[in-house]
Amino acid sequence: MIETLFAKRVRNSLAKIESPKQSLSFAQLKIYYEAAGKTLNEQFAVNLDLLTKEKRYNYVGYLMSDVNVTSLKVAKYAGSKRYDLIESNEYGNCSLIKATKSILDKLEVENKTFAKITHRERLEQRLWNGVALREAVINAIVHNDYTNEGFPKVEIFDDRIEITSHGGLPQGMSQEEFFEGYSIPRNKELMRIFGDIELVEYLGSGIPRIVRAYGKDCFKFSENFLRITFPNAETLEEETDEAAGEEKVTEKVTEKVTENQALILNLIANNPTITSQELSTIINMTSVKVRVNISKLKAKGFLERVGGDKGGYWNIRNSHTTRR
Repeated sequence: MIETLFAKRVRNSLAKIESPKQSLSFAQLKIYYEAAGKTLNEQFAVNLDLLTKEKRYNYVGYLMSDVNVTSLKVAKYAGSKRYDLIESNEYGNCSLIKATKSILDKLEVENKTFAKITHRERLEQRLWNGVALREAVINAIVHNDYTNEGFPKVEIFDDRIEITSHGGLPQGMSQEEFFEGYSIPRNKELMRIFGDIELVEYLGSGIPRIVRAYGKDCFKFSENFLRITFPNAETLEEETDEAAGEEKVTEKVTEKVTENQALILNLIANNPTITSQELSTIINMTSVKVRVNISKLKAKGFLERVGGDKGGYWNIRNSHTTRR
């Protein structure tokens, strides 16, 4: 308990933790700086805060070194549960910069483009929003709590991708401030290095970009972890398929809704306290897909939540019922 409280009090403490090894090399780090048009001189360890006050390599230096025991994995499962592991890729044991770029390259391959033919045109869409995915991965790595030797992980399922990092919200930050883009770097030294090679910005714009693409519901906070979940685009409702019927929504509805979204609105109109799990059971739809459709309805202004998950209720705006 004392160690936990102390760690929360002393922010950005990686620079104060001595590296478990002192014979470190930084060839990979120098290559990435050169690729960004920058050169590391002989004083780079001091300039990048890779040393403790005693002039020994700290944990930041350890994470940036060519060889370490960091473990960054991308796992792939068959189905939507953590039962059948079909692929596990290890990208750690090297400079955190190299590991990050390797994960981004792997996900670029996994983020496949699929095509859909509609009555209007041929549409192409990737499984996940590329900008949001990149921001989520980099944020998970840069803001991970490495003080307990826990490492981020990426897990790919048939219907979604999950990015999990250790450590909840930074001390002194609320969820509201988090979503509004306020930045309190947990690891300011890592942030500085990632910024030098243009992997991150200092503007706090990453979270708003994710929220714009997937809504706030894609974030799950706990005391010790932060998880971001992006559903596959293939599992989302294709609104273009129902363009012919969407004009039949109640006159008060000024934006189009899909058939499933209309069904959700009707069920909520009949039972404002219905839960997402109950909706999932009635509609025979995955809970992830229900949450995505609810997020879209909220974004369109048709639906709002009054109160918390327990004791709260749904309020339908602009229209009380929908019909087709």
